[in-house]
Amino acid sequence: MIYTLHIVGSVRCLEETGTRADGPPTHPAVPVARDGTETRAALLAEAESQFAEIGIWQAPVGGIVRAAGQRNASALTYHFGSRDGVLDAILAEHGNPIDAHRGRLISATHDDPDAPADARSLVSALVRPMTAILDNPRGRRYVRIVAQLSDRFPAWQDAPSSVDQAHLAEALIRLEVLANGASATIRNARLVAMIRLMTSSLAARAVVLDSPTTPALDDPTYEADLVDVLVGVLTAPSSLAA
Repeated sequence: MIYTLHIVGSVRCLEETGTRADGPPTHPAVPVARDGTETRAALLAEAESQFAEIGIWQAPVGGIVRAAGQRNASALTYHFGSRDGVLDAILAEHGNPIDAHRGRLISATHDDPDAPADARSLVSALVRPMTAILDNPRGRRYVRIVAQLSDRFPAWQDAPSSVDQAHLAEALIRLEVLANGASATIRNARLVAMIRLMTSSLAARAVVLDSPTTPALDDPTYEADLVDVLVGVLTAPSSLAA
């Protein structure tokens, strides 16, 4: 019996090309087409889970690969390039639809051109798409991941190209103008503080929602109060002179 080894993508299939001496020709084995989509999705889901639970920089790549059911230790590197690559993919998968939702909310503030959006409506456009995803486990994992990136918030303009944030940028630029402060440096500092407070609060609520504990505030109350607090961070009177 003679066999020929074929490579189809990264999948091997064995095809019989000879005949049996004691019988009719055998049928060739049917190759199974795989494009890596399932493997990539499994790695992405496991990385998302471990980044949220263990930490973005603490979760071992090998543990992610094994938990995703992959025997090839370099599977994550093959599909995403690096830890940062899989992180960017997670941020894009969740962040892009969130930014689209944010854009619809911001568009509503343009309905009356003679009444420019105030800080509350813009902050609400930041908060509501994030609280909306707290009702599912993957959304909760996402906000817990984002909260770990607080050191990157001062450079929020430098997001990976795969992550849509045009509407986030619009809201933050407009909020920085509306922030109270005697200098651009102070206004920017307030903006970064607001982002950090928002993400840390959302992450803390996600942890509570994933636990047996009942949150102190129901969803609408939590959302409204968070908007109030964040607006306060931006617009509270400043004691600093210009």
